Amino acid sequence: MADVFSNESRSYVMSQIKSKNTKLEQIVRKYLFSNGFRYRINNKHIPGHPDIILPKYNTVIFVNGCFWHMHENCSIFSMPKSNQEYWVPKLTGNKNRDVKNISRLKEMGWHVIVVWECELKKKIVRDERLKMLVKELNDNFYNDLINRLDNL
Repeated sequence: MADVFSNESRSYVMSQIKSKNTKLEQIVRKYLFSNGFRYRINNKHIPGHPDIILPKYNTVIFVNGCFWHMHENCSIFSMPKSNQEYWVPKLTGNKNRDVKNISRLKEMGWHVIVVWECELKKKIVRDERLKMLVKELNDNFYNDLINRLDNL
């Protein structure tokens, strides 16, 4: 299927896609802040430049778009049919880079959480995912605390 936009229009549309401070990131940050979590954003010195860094919880959070990060078994992601010589290497490169960055972060001792776009789209699913995120952060914090106490 041919692109419905001209080259100039497509270029403009693509230029409007943000990589930082997206609406989805803002939803997650606002929820975390309202629940007492304090964080940093987009630290360039941490592999993968996580969207949210919670140093106290030794946790980083990536808020990933399902298309750009090839979310498997997701209704939002489908490989484009046109211009595959561009899209296949682009998207698989993104996915491979994510795997490598997550591995590096775990080796450095970080807990890594990925929140997917599809988990934040519908309000009922979003509310459940954000509650689960807070539980996961608290579980990580308490498990780390117990491990430190055990090592004393």
